[in-house]
Amino acid sequence: MTEIDIDNWKRKDHFRFFNSFDEPFFGIASKIQCTGAYHFCKEKSWSFYKYYLHAALRVINGIEEFRTRIVDDSVFIFDTIHVSPTVLREDKTFGFSFVEFNEDFERFAQAADKEFERVRGESGLDPLVSGVDVIHCSALPWVDVTSISHARNFKYKDSCPKVSFGKLVWEKEECWMSVSLHAHHGLADGYHAGLFFERFQEIMNK
Repeated sequence: MTEIDIDNWKRKDHFRFFNSFDEPFFGIASKIQCTGAYHFCKEKSWSFYKYYLHAALRVINGIEEFRTRIVDDSVFIFDTIHVSPTVLREDKTFGFSFVEFNEDFERFAQAADKEFERVRGESGLDPLVSGVDVIHCSALPWVDVTSISHARNFKYKDSCPKVSFGKLVWEKEECWMSVSLHAHHGLADGYHAGLFFERFQEIMNK
């Protein structure tokens, strides 16, 4: 990881402005057309959930602003960002998980399978903290989401982006999924959110 010299950073004014907010996160939700990716996964017998989770992580790693984190009073750019998805258990509670990023989807999916199985076999919320070099992800396959908010502990200076995925909705022959992105406004803006959705859509067009 690389520490940013805040005094000479192009975002220094934006960072100092938004970092003083009680709630510095902004959120955007958008519909993603994912028919191509859905059928591709079916042909490959791949998990569509793990595929779009991996796709989101690929996009995040390709945008520097979403690899940037606040640690104490300093700002760092991480080389690689991993993912902490929620995992639903049989008793309808959930747990937090941690999956390292791997550019190769099948290796990523294998690691995710192992981690998800571990979390389903336990109780509670361990790991409560998976580090700052992650994105937080959740899926709500029961709801066609139009907007979403997140529970936050404002005593903790969180700067990890949060990506949520909604229900798959079929309209005639097309498959759509709502996706939301929340990010720290001191580190990223609407332009970068736009890049995320544009690049994520490109992968879903596969």
